[in-house]
Amino acid sequence: MTDVIVAGAGIVGAACAWELTRAGLNVTVCEPAVIGGGATGAGMGHLAVMDDSDAQFALTSFSQRLWHELAADLPPDAEYLPCGSLWIAADEDEMAEVRRKFAYYTARGIPVEILDSHQLAEAEPNLRPGMSGGLIMSADAVCYPPCAAKYLLDRVQAAGGEVRRSSVAKVEDTGVLLDDGSFLPAGATVVANGTAAAGLIPGLALTPRKGHLVITDRYPGFVHHQLIELGYLKSAHSSTTDSVAFNAQPRKTGQILIGSSRQFGATEGAVESHMLTAMLRRAVEYMPGIGELSVIRSWTGFRAATPDHLPLIGLAPGFRRVLLTTGHEGLGISTSLATARLIADELLGRSSEIPRTPYDPRRNPVH
Repeated sequence: MTDVIVAGAGIVGAACAWELTRAGLNVTVCEPAVIGGGATGAGMGHLAVMDDSDAQFALTSFSQRLWHELAADLPPDAEYLPCGSLWIAADEDEMAEVRRKFAYYTARGIPVEILDSHQLAEAEPNLRPGMSGGLIMSADAVCYPPCAAKYLLDRVQAAGGEVRRSSVAKVEDTGVLLDDGSFLPAGATVVANGTAAAGLIPGLALTPRKGHLVITDRYPGFVHHQLIELGYLKSAHSSTTDSVAFNAQPRKTGQILIGSSRQFGATEGAVESHMLTAMLRRAVEYMPGIGELSVIRSWTGFRAATPDHLPLIGLAPGFRRVLLTTGHEGLGISTSLATARLIADELLGRSSEIPRTPYDPRRNPVH
């Protein structure tokens, strides 16, 4: 009998499988589709520290430290790039938010620097002139999430773990029922399959949020940092309306990954031209030259969201040996390694570096 079954082989599931394997457990991962597909394949791979709440800061900063420790071992195709993040303030109101973020991060030991309008133009010459300034977070990085997930699962298999091309149809405290009707016993199960978790564990406060991404041809040096408009925070906090915000990321290949969009209530995975157009228009407002670049691909994905914008990490409601990890929304890649550590801590009865309570799936996740 396997020690732990992990349902889902996205970046969060892969990280959980790797962390549990490192703890000496025998792990079987169940994934019917592509490794690192789903929400992982639709993520920008931004490894960022965020400050929407103290609980979000704790999880993202802890995870970023774990990513820094892992970075030297990642293979080239994971495209780890320590480019830093640059939050862009378009006006003086947004510069007030820059100063607030600077004070928050500085008090917590995170390296940050405020740029005025001239320094911003020097850091990113292709931005529209006239921006008020920005905030650089030099410890942030980016990666290519599907290959990072594959690397972690390769390590699991090298240690004797297994990846089964099966879907989990039902979870129990003693194991899982697979889609072929067979029962796979286990000492514990970790449900890490994103929005599909709601089909295995009833009553979860989980909503699929659709997002679009675009990637360009190769334009080395066009973008230097992960760029995010401060207006992103306003749209990210919306739980009911469709929205777009400027978000651009340099890749090691010289390509530029462009986001972002958020849609609630969408059920079809097709690219929607009105959302794509709005997203690219927003990008051009911030970087006019983007309009001259060649786009080679656009795609979408669904990210699991919770009302309070914190993931569900820990013992699943109504179970004794089923743990849940979902609801990371756009921060699944950023927080995957810390999430996996918290799951291992809970399963093994260890104390955790950060409190687990804010992410407890049994909480009432009110906005």
